[in-house]
Amino acid sequence: MTRLKLVCEMVTQTARLMVGVPDYKTYVAHRQAVHPDKEIMTYEAFFRERQAARYAVGKGRFRGCC
Repeated sequence: MTRLKLVCEMVTQTARLMVGVPDYKTYVAHRQAVHPDKEIMTYEAFFRERQAARYAVGKGRFRGCC
């Protein structure tokens, strides 16, 4: 991976976290490592679920599954 590509990925990840969208790669790695028997959401389903959780009234911040 080139240095520029790595920097771009880090900036993208930071921007997503700043607006409340957790990183999909991190989610997939966690599910594979900790919950290998559970289904992994598609990126689209993950994004919709995180957006719904962010804007749902009465729900707090994303706390993860563990």
